[in-house]
Amino acid sequence: MATQTSAADLVRQVREQLGLTQEKFAARLGVSFPTVNRWENGRAEPSPLALQALKDLLQSMGSGGQDLLDQHFPERGNGASSM
Repeated sequence: MATQTSAADLVRQVREQLGLTQEKFAARLGVSFPTVNRWENGRAEPSPLALQALKDLLQSMGSGGQDLLDQHFPERGNGASSM
């Protein structure tokens, strides 16, 4: 995860793909609604633990999460280690 913008994009894209509101997405990740809001607006960046939760969530989505997994966690899909 290189920048806050890419973190913001990741959070928004995962949430939208799941069809969840920020509030419901926050509950699913075990964080508060303001936390998700700050992530999506680039005012805060997810912690390493939260990033792992997002990664796990994408993996659990199967093929539906694979594109985002490859885009935001490239070491997972092609052996690169950009993080």
